[in-house]
Amino acid sequence: MPDTTGGVVIDAVTKHYGAATAVDDLTLDIRPGEFLSLLGPSGCGKTTTLRMIAGFEYPDAGDIRISGRSVLTLPPHKREVNTVFQAYALFPHMTVAENVAYGLQQRRVPKAEQRERVAEALDMVQLRRFADRKPTQLSGGQQQRIALSRALINRPSVLLLDEPLAALDRQLREEMQLELKLLQSRLGTTFVFVTHDQAEALSMSDRIAVMRAGRVEQLDVPEAIYAEPASAYVASFIGQQNFVHGTVRADGGSVDTALGAVSGRWGGEPVAVGQPAVVAIRPEYMRLETGTDGGIPGRVLGVSHLGETLQVAVRVGGDSTFLSRMPAPTAPRLSVDDEVRCVWDADDVRLFAADGIPTTATHVIALPKVAR
Repeated sequence: MPDTTGGVVIDAVTKHYGAATAVDDLTLDIRPGEFLSLLGPSGCGKTTTLRMIAGFEYPDAGDIRISGRSVLTLPPHKREVNTVFQAYALFPHMTVAENVAYGLQQRRVPKAEQRERVAEALDMVQLRRFADRKPTQLSGGQQQRIALSRALINRPSVLLLDEPLAALDRQLREEMQLELKLLQSRLGTTFVFVTHDQAEALSMSDRIAVMRAGRVEQLDVPEAIYAEPASAYVASFIGQQNFVHGTVRADGGSVDTALGAVSGRWGGEPVAVGQPAVVAIRPEYMRLETGTDGGIPGRVLGVSHLGETLQVAVRVGGDSTFLSRMPAPTAPRLSVDDEVRCVWDADDVRLFAADGIPTTATHVIALPKVAR
C-alpha cells in the first residue's frame, strides 16, 4: 500500500453555523508532502475547513482522514497536525528558545532531547543566535519564524497555516513566502495554507484550491489556475481580467458584444447559442497599436510605469475601460488622449458562462448586451 503519512482527505464534509452553510459537501484530497493553498475571499469556507482539519471545529456531516485515519473523534492535541495563526501567540515573558520548547515540555520530552531539538528547529529558521532573546526584541518576520519553528518542533505530519503572513509588510511578506516554500520543500511536510492573497498562493503552492461558497471551484497547479481558469469566478479572482458581456453566436465559439464579435476558447462547459456569456482577456494579452486598422478603437486614459511593465488604461465603447500591460522596452510610447487600437490573439481569450463574477473581481468591464 502507498504511504499515506501526511495525506489529508476531506470526504463530503458539511459545516453549518445556524442557518448559514460555511462548508458545503466539500471533498478534497491533499497529497502527502505537498504545499496546498486554500484560496478565496472572506466567507468562502477556507478557514472553517482548516479549523476542522485541526479539530477546533467539527463537521455536521462527512469525514476527515489524516494519514489514512479518521480523526473526527480525536481532539486537536491528538491529531498529527500543528497550526500557525496570523497572530503569532508567542509568550512575551519567555525567551525564543523557551517558546520553541514549550510543546516539548508539555509532552514531557527529556531536557537533553529538548535542547537538541530546539537547536535543530531554530537552525531550520536561521534564528539560533537569537535563542536567548525575548520575542519582543525581534522583528515581525523573525517572530513569525519563531512561531513556525514552535509548530514544527513536534514534527507534525501536517502543518496548517491560517494567513500567517498577513500582518507583515509587503517586502517582508515576499521574503517570507520564499523562505516558507524553501522550508517546506526541505522538510517534505504537508503544508495546508489559507490565504485570500492570490500572489501568495501562486508563488508558493504545488496546487491551489480556489474556494467559493463552501466548495472548491477549481483545484489545480498554479500555472493551470492562472492560464486555464475553469469559470469566470476563478478567472476574476486570479490575476486581472478585462470582462466583456454578450451572447453566444451561432458558431458556438464566439460572443456578440457591444464591441463586436469576439472569438476565444471556452473555460469550463460551453454555453448554448443565444445564451449570456462573458469574454475574458488578461491585460498582458492585450496589445495597444497606433495604426488605424484592426482591433478595437480606444483612447488612452492613463499610463503607469511599473518597472519592466507599462500599464495603460484605455477607454473603449463609450464609457468602459480596458487595461493593457506590455513589456516596457517594446511598448509604444503613449500619452493621455492618444488614439490606439486594442488587439489580442483569439487563443488568449477565454469564454465563460456569464454568472459567477464576484464583486472582488479586479477589473471588470460591464458593457451592455447587443440587442438582437
